[in-house]
Amino acid sequence: MKPTKLTPLLLACLLGLGTELSAQSGSKKDEKVKLPDIPGYQTLKGDFHMHTVFSDGHVWPSFRLYEADRDGLDAISITEHIDYEGYPDEIRKDYNKSHQIATESAAKTNVLVIQGVEISPRVTPYHHNALFVKDANKLPADYMKDGKKKFVMKDSPTEKQLLAPFWEARKQGAFIFYNHPNYRWWDKDRYGLDLFSDLHRKMLEEGLLHGVEVVNSGIYNLEAHRMGEKYNLTMLANSDEHRDISYTYRHSHRPMTLVFVKERSEEGIREALQERRTAVYFDDYLVGREKEMDAFFKASLEVKAVKSTQRNVEPVIQIHMQNNSDIPYEVVCQSDLDFKNLPLGRVTLQPHETTTLTLTTLWQELPEVPLRFEVHNVLISPEKALVSELRVKVME
Repeated sequence: MKPTKLTPLLLACLLGLGTELSAQSGSKKDEKVKLPDIPGYQTLKGDFHMHTVFSDGHVWPSFRLYEADRDGLDAISITEHIDYEGYPDEIRKDYNKSHQIATESAAKTNVLVIQGVEISPRVTPYHHNALFVKDANKLPADYMKDGKKKFVMKDSPTEKQLLAPFWEARKQGAFIFYNHPNYRWWDKDRYGLDLFSDLHRKMLEEGLLHGVEVVNSGIYNLEAHRMGEKYNLTMLANSDEHRDISYTYRHSHRPMTLVFVKERSEEGIREALQERRTAVYFDDYLVGREKEMDAFFKASLEVKAVKSTQRNVEPVIQIHMQNNSDIPYEVVCQSDLDFKNLPLGRVTLQPHETTTLTLTTLWQELPEVPLRFEVHNVLISPEKALVSELRVKVME
């Protein structure tokens, strides 16, 4: 039999068929995560780091839209490497093409598609994504010797060559963030042990760096979280998916960047990223700044305090807490009153369930009760969980 030539069209069909079948077989009952808005802002769910066959991924761009729509995302960015081609013989080099294909597919969905790229030298400053670029083909990768099916850098790339794509991205109005800071290609003898190098500090000063990826591929990065706090960077969580995402996260949801926007648009997302109004959502954890995390936790709950009695004699107050989000909050409850049958005040507020706690009053007449929650799976700092306080009016 005469061998079949692997054309881009055939490649796309094979990838699309295989990944769609895999997604169907491994899918969960309800993929769409339910999360609250916070006062003054909408909560959008985004993934701003992923790849397709147009660099080193293994799916077609339209499939990324299928996944995002299925998972209830509001926005994505397909961020192809500008310095690597996985299929140079089958696919013509064009770093705008995957975005164009994805944008056409997005017309059938409510998913916003933001144009982005990944700049990925294996020396400092290492990998970064640039979002909101206008023409990805204009970003130079002159630090490369060969990027066709392999990654070979020049022996001694200059700082000018390494920063050239960042300057072009800034010229195009890009938002730039540091991807998955780690020691994989790190030269400790040259750069020391601080993953935020002198070149990163220079980039920060010159407006070439705005954020950091605190979660990549579902893995929380403590060093990146500390970096975000120290340098006041926008914090993000992304999948960095190269294959079919449904199998990777078959037991959980995909990692997401929660973006608190004034309006549901590309410009709304840009403004929120620039103002650092984001949260990192992975597994059952949230990571963010105290202002947004406190508002988010409170927006998740409906809390009522109702007078009652036990054994028809002892007056108590029952606290009914309805969790309207998909996040099971692990909390330690405190109050001026004592909780009954709640050792150490520990309780899990299960998603879409009402949890009832009982407070002793010792016959005090109280118009309201103060409540304090230490939320162990909501981090406002690498070493600190959110503490949220409420005063709840007591009803008859």
